[in-house]
This record gives sequence, structure tokens and C-alpha cells, in this order.
Amino acid sequence: MILKKKIFLTLFCITFGVFLYAQGNIKSIQLKTSKPTNFSTIVPLGQVLQLSFDDLQADQKEYSYKIEHMNADWTPSNIPSNIYIIGFNQNRILRYENSFNTFQNYTHYSVQIPNSNTQITKSGNYLISVLNEYEEVIFTRKFTYYESNALVGVSVIRSSNTSQGNQQQTVQFTINYNGNEIRNPSQEIETVVIQNNNWKTAIYDLKPQFYRNNQLVYKYFNKPNFWSGNEYLNFDNKQIRNSTIQIARVEKKDIYHSYLYPQQARKDRPYTYFPDINGHFIIRTIEANKAQTEADYAMVHFSLDSRLINNKEIYVYGAFNDFSLTTENKMKFNTNNSRHETAILLKQGFYNYTFVTKDKSGIVNPIEINGSFDETENEYSVVVYYQAFGENYQRVLGLGTGFINVRQ
Repeated sequence: MILKKKIFLTLFCITFGVFLYAQGNIKSIQLKTSKPTNFSTIVPLGQVLQLSFDDLQADQKEYSYKIEHMNADWTPSNIPSNIYIIGFNQNRILRYENSFNTFQNYTHYSVQIPNSNTQITKSGNYLISVLNEYEEVIFTRKFTYYESNALVGVSVIRSSNTSQGNQQQTVQFTINYNGNEIRNPSQEIETVVIQNNNWKTAIYDLKPQFYRNNQLVYKYFNKPNFWSGNEYLNFDNKQIRNSTIQIARVEKKDIYHSYLYPQQARKDRPYTYFPDINGHFIIRTIEANKAQTEADYAMVHFSLDSRLINNKEIYVYGAFNDFSLTTENKMKFNTNNSRHETAILLKQGFYNYTFVTKDKSGIVNPIEINGSFDETENEYSVVVYYQAFGENYQRVLGLGTGFINVRQ
């Protein structure tokens, strides 16, 4: 029953915590590598990740970060920090700069992991928390360090589920491991399958179908099935004063207001391919040299013609707020034009977004408005965890990635 609930990804609940979104002054959180178009936080052990964010109060607060080792299911492993860190697991964030020549003032904070004070020595899942001066958690982000001690081959196919075959994708994979190190793979190895780097829809608890010589085979045809979804919508306001093919008009008030063209529900429309970045965003501006501190903020107005959606809440959804449902990205119905609308303060850049619904029981449906098409290009990651008998934490032995390509 647990696995069934995880596989049917249209029916997942979003939990609300005591994080960022009660703190409306914190914006533009990013945890990523130095590569502009690499949005994965599952990286080789030792790879540098940079956490950055803006504080719109622009008063140079004392923020610190804390790093904790986690299990595969993101529960705390509760092992002492000196087992996985040389140095300190909690430190002040010392790098910050004030914005320059922007209508919206802010202070930009950043810290690299690892650094001279914090060096992570073990692979595994990690939770990084940003704390204020009162040791209160402002927000958290997840990242995973992996080793290269297992070879993971991944393929993605259309689902063979006849009732949902044109709406779902199936991930199949194999794990080749060192038999001298792993004696009991059925008990010591655990896998997690992730779509588009979004842990909220991950599938856990898969068991291998076959055991071969130092190889585990996961060749399911009806699981793990993911709803394919649709390509993300996007807008780009790197030129903050100008309208574009996605931005209908721009108004200058206390700050700039960008009004996106109204969108239509796409569930009953034919699938149309266009490249996206799977819900993520890139901070950028062509009007200054340093986007981190010279990109401005705009109030971005979203509009959706969704008169057929009754008795459900609608949200704008994307990595810009960690795929969460908050008061800010909840849409309200405008009786004057029969559209759902909201406005979100966002830093200049290229953004992917989509729309999801939530019913009265809290069930979130990502395909009710957008539809789900097996042609949709999605990226899948398979993370392989290993906990040897007698050990008290899980390592990550390897990572495999795969894409579906229906145009071959």
C-alpha cells in the first residue's frame, strides 16, 4: 500500500513546515553546482555546491548554516557529525553583498560546501538548514553525495499499463556492484527513483526482480511508473523593462510589474514539444554585469483560464519555491474575467513554471490542468544506497540517469 501511494504521483500531499515561506523576505534560494544549466543536487563526493539566497530586508543579518546526515527516506540518521564532517557542521555565512542599482533592495548571501571549515567525508543524503541569529530554521535544502562504486544503467520507456500507457513513463535499471564488498544485496541495498530532481515525487522501496552475478535487475513494466506530465511553461525577464512573447506588458510602479499572457488548460490539447529545464530557474540579466547583486526584482502576474476547475485550489508550481504550495503562489478567481490569478515577486531571470490543483483533502494533482503525455521529456535519476551489516548509516554507492526519447 505504501509503494502504491508513492507510484501514483498525482496523489501526493505537500507538508507545510516552519521554513522559508513564513519568512517572506527570503527569496531566490538556489543550491547548485557552478554549471549554469545543471540543476541536480546529486553530485560526486567532493563536488562543490553553492547555496545562495536574498534577504529583501537588506539589513545584513547574521545567518548560519547547519549540515545533517540523513537516511534514504530523509529521516535523520542521528550519527555524530564527526563521522561525516571534518571541521564544523554549523558555521556562520560570511559572504554577503548588498544589491546595487536596483529598485528592490536586498542582501545576497552565499556559501560553498565544502569549504575550509566544513569538509564532508562520507557519501549520503544531507540536509542543509539556514538559521537566523536566534537559531531558528529559516529554510532547508537537500543534497546527495555519491561514490562511483556501483554502475547503474537506466532506461526510460512508455508505460505498458494499457489504461495509462499514453500518460506514464516507466523507469527500468540495473545495478552492477562489487560482490567482494556487498555480501547481502537484498538486505543492504536500497534504491530511490527521482523525476526531474524533485524529491517530493520520488519512488522508494523497490526490490530487484532478478539477481545475477554481482548484478541486480529492476525490469518492471508497471512500476516504477511516473505520470509523464507536460512540458513546463516559461518566461524570461532578463530585460526587465520589455514585453516578450511570454510577457504581455510591463508597468513601472514602485518596482516593475510583468504581466504574463493568460494561459489555457492543456489537458485536452495535443502535446506540443518545446525545450524546458524541468521546472527550474536561472537568475540572469543583460542590463548589468553581476546578476547576483544587480538583477532586480519584478512582480510577476500569472493568469490561468480555468473555469472548468471547481472546488479546488490552484497554485503556480516550480523550483522557484521548491515545488511547495504557499499563500504566495495560490491563485484567486477573478470574477471580472473568469480567470485564476496571482502575483509573485521574482528576481530577474528565466523561469519554468506550471499549475497544480489541490482538493479539500489536501491531495495535489499535477496533471489535472496540464495533462500527461508520454512524449514529455523528463530526466530520471536512480540513487543506490548501501548500509553494510553493523554500520549505522547509509552510503550512496552510485547514481544512474536516463531520459525518454520518443522521437528516435
